[in-house]
Amino acid sequence: MKKLRNIAIIAHVDHGKTTLIDAALKQTGFFRENQKIEERIMDSNDIEKERGITIFSKNAAIHYKDHKINIVDTPGHADFGGEVQRIMMMVDSVLLLVDAFEGPMPQTKYVLKNALQLGLKPIVVINKIDRPNCTPHEVLDKVFDLFVELNATDEQLDFPVIYASAKKGIAKHNLDDENDNLIPLLDTIIKSVKEPDGKEDGPFQFLVSAIEYDNYLGKIGTGKIHRGKAKMGDEVVLLKRDGQRVLYRIARLFVYEGLKKVETKTASAGDIISISGLAQIDVGETVTDKDHQEPLPLINVDEPTLAMRFLVNDSPFAGLEGKWVTSRNIWDRLERELQTNISIKIEKTDLPDQFIVKGRGELQLGILIENMRREGYEFAVSKPKVIYRELEGKVTEPIELAMIDVADEYTGVVIEKLGIRKGELLNLVQGGDGYTRLEFKVPARGLVGFSNEFMTETRGTGILNHSFYEYEFYKGDIPKRTRGVLVSLEQGTAVAYSLWNLHDRGEMFITPGKEVYTGMIVGEHSREDDLDVNVIKNKKMSNVRASGADDAIKLSPPRIMSLEQAMEYIEDDELIEITPENIRLRKKYLDINERKRHNRMKNKGNDERI
Repeated sequence: MKKLRNIAIIAHVDHGKTTLIDAALKQTGFFRENQKIEERIMDSNDIEKERGITIFSKNAAIHYKDHKINIVDTPGHADFGGEVQRIMMMVDSVLLLVDAFEGPMPQTKYVLKNALQLGLKPIVVINKIDRPNCTPHEVLDKVFDLFVELNATDEQLDFPVIYASAKKGIAKHNLDDENDNLIPLLDTIIKSVKEPDGKEDGPFQFLVSAIEYDNYLGKIGTGKIHRGKAKMGDEVVLLKRDGQRVLYRIARLFVYEGLKKVETKTASAGDIISISGLAQIDVGETVTDKDHQEPLPLINVDEPTLAMRFLVNDSPFAGLEGKWVTSRNIWDRLERELQTNISIKIEKTDLPDQFIVKGRGELQLGILIENMRREGYEFAVSKPKVIYRELEGKVTEPIELAMIDVADEYTGVVIEKLGIRKGELLNLVQGGDGYTRLEFKVPARGLVGFSNEFMTETRGTGILNHSFYEYEFYKGDIPKRTRGVLVSLEQGTAVAYSLWNLHDRGEMFITPGKEVYTGMIVGEHSREDDLDVNVIKNKKMSNVRASGADDAIKLSPPRIMSLEQAMEYIEDDELIEITPENIRLRKKYLDINERKRHNRMKNKGNDERI
């Protein structure tokens, strides 16, 4: 245990956590000299590679100066905060990375708060010191102020500081030092991180912090041994959340070496291990010696703030592209998600073909949807809704802390747009480089659908980051989308002639040759109301020619939405049809007469709450 260090890397998204681990693995001899190495090798999931973000917490281990350092890489996006919370019990310290240009961001505050509450003493790494116009000393002052704001103890305030460039693989104690490696950082970890607590000779006690599934081994639980030793073949007891106790035998035992799980016969207190053979194991549960059944504190994760309905697809194209389409298929898949993702919740509804999925944000729910469609699932989802709570007999709603970097010329319009969405301006700082940083408190429902409008108003130059702040009393009604949609009247193949005739009615979402059906949304209307249109009507053929009749039809490029953009765009009476091949927008009620009847019955201003 004296030669063991367990540490997690925490930061805001894109501040360099995964890149730093890459550099540490390379410099500690994990790879061969001639081995081809991808960038961000810790991002093993396809979606992580495509988006360049970390979604799932992952383990690695390096050896340095006869010490073993277990490293946990964590997501930097606020929606995946549950991934950070569940691994905090595995480690004895954290590396807090802060961008030397951007400084502390909303997620920096969130992850640091979690670490300080657990009594961990962070090591602060000011990263990207090679970035133009960066201000490392000013950023360090802001980090210290953040520690003070979060009520850090005197010991926590006396944190070590390292200046680094993860991309170049260098770390320094002082900015003026000459150095070309990460040795100062590794030395600081060994010196400043305490060795794991726990007795090696006590009865076995292990807390599960992560779950994965293997086709051959079944469920595999990963976590830290808090006490005693584990041996392959030992009889242990799994202490379930509901009080149930199940006797099992450890089938396989793994430790981490580099990025790989390596099978071992024994492991001792303090080490991070993975065990198989426990079929009912779940995150947050304790595995103990059968004669000393003492549970460890459960892992507590913040409650979800956003909910969506997952529905069986009932469009005319249902079942044509997906492999798994029934309510049983969808429910089973959602239950499997619960086994590895502790920050979401699922509920059945009064309707057999609809389920409610609750999560921390649009991105988290969007990643779940994207994973399901890639696995062959076909279904529909509703507009995300915030989750309200009752406090002192009044309705409260989730509030987000939003930080916006925007060119000076767009400051006014951003303040105006967020003011309409009940945003409260907390701070305004001009950077002197033509950009201004704005800090807001905004209702979570005010940010649903705001990203598209924000990017349009700032001509794509603004940067928006936000994370959950707290629940506050209901802020009042927020205006919804200001434009209606173009809805297909017929089923068939869209033709260029019809799309060209509709170009002055609004912006199209589809291209010629696209299959459409009645009730499918094909574009955005230029006015507030919805408009039913025929996009499959072709030009009538005749032998009478008019001047210019044979001119080539020129169409404006359609607006093709990503999944997250579609989730932000739709309204309460609309759905997104999700298939392995397509993402389609549609009306909840496809028939035009049925839509009119429901619109008449709907109460004005009725806010459906989940």
